Amino acid sequence: MATSHRDRCAIAGIGTTDFSRASGRSELTLVAQAALAALEDAGLTAQDVDGIVRCDMDNVRHNDLVDVLGIPQLTYWSEVGPGGVAPPGMVAQAVAAILSGQATTVLVFRGLNGRSGRRFGQSALSEQRVGGAGSYDELFAPYGLVTPGQIFALMARRHMLEFGTTEEQLGAIATTCRARANDNPAAQMHAKTLSMDDYLGARLIADPLRLFDFCLETDGACAVVVTTVERARDLRQPPAVIRAVAQASTADPQPGIQFPTLFRESITSLPATAVSKVLYERAGLGPEDIDVAQLYDCFTITVLMQLEDWGFCEKGEGGAFAASGAIGLGGSLPINTGGGHLSEGYVHGMNHVLEGVRQIRGSSTSQVPGAETCLVTATPLPPGSGLILVADR
Repeated sequence: MATSHRDRCAIAGIGTTDFSRASGRSELTLVAQAALAALEDAGLTAQDVDGIVRCDMDNVRHNDLVDVLGIPQLTYWSEVGPGGVAPPGMVAQAVAAILSGQATTVLVFRGLNGRSGRRFGQSALSEQRVGGAGSYDELFAPYGLVTPGQIFALMARRHMLEFGTTEEQLGAIATTCRARANDNPAAQMHAKTLSMDDYLGARLIADPLRLFDFCLETDGACAVVVTTVERARDLRQPPAVIRAVAQASTADPQPGIQFPTLFRESITSLPATAVSKVLYERAGLGPEDIDVAQLYDCFTITVLMQLEDWGFCEKGEGGAFAASGAIGLGGSLPINTGGGHLSEGYVHGMNHVLEGVRQIRGSSTSQVPGAETCLVTATPLPPGSGLILVADR
């Protein structure tokens, strides 16, 4: 499948709900609203849908949408996970279904009450006593290492020790994403500016990470409609052509989404970015060909390390690259132009896919002039996935 899917499918429609701290709606309602908005955007109806791809961490299932949307026949469904790994990989599943003849029009969604419901950033521990249940339970939990933010804080500190990365360089990522959110009326942080003094003055959450190094916990849903390029050309919006998608992992002896990453020989690189080699090869492109990127930003440090691991700068230079202005709207690699997870909302990578489509259409609130290629990455811990969208030329 090295290049067999190149430029054969496209995202034809996108839809989203508002992003908030308390939606006041069920997750099924959120997903249905986003799905209907995506279909309307494409100029389609639920009767056109014959495939659905969901994330295995979502509570809404494919059959729920079949019922509430009135989809007459579903010929394909699948799920991808976990969490932030999912969005580009979910698009990959949609492409595979279409090219294998199992579906023609695939709805891909994510939806959660991530702030008013289950909060993924909190500890999963529910008992006062720990121990006896494997390496995490024995080596981490008894000493208070229980949340994702603490794990990424250790990675940030290690990067600082090895390469001289500074707090101000992490702050450059946070303030850049906030500036993009200030331009985006749909962003949660649209009305709240963030200066470097604000960033440095914020409370420490997990040293060296401060409040604004953390993504937002968000209620909301996003959806996209995937079909063939030929069909998309006859629909309402300009196609965002899928140049390439990829899912990949490493032979890491300790795979995992959080704590096992600390067992790796080096924690200043991100194992999931092994997907970059596969994606670039499938796309026939390299980092020098990317006009704009939507980098998974659960924390500022994940953006910094992805800048290095995806080849936009040398190892150890991610902080200096970010602080130079390169990631800003007028820089060599504008990133997270909707505000990202740090300032727009955190729908576990799915809102990055939508913003990538907007860039290719030329409709972003922070549009990169002449953007013809957009990289979208997923969670930086294994396994990983990525997506490159291009303009229809």
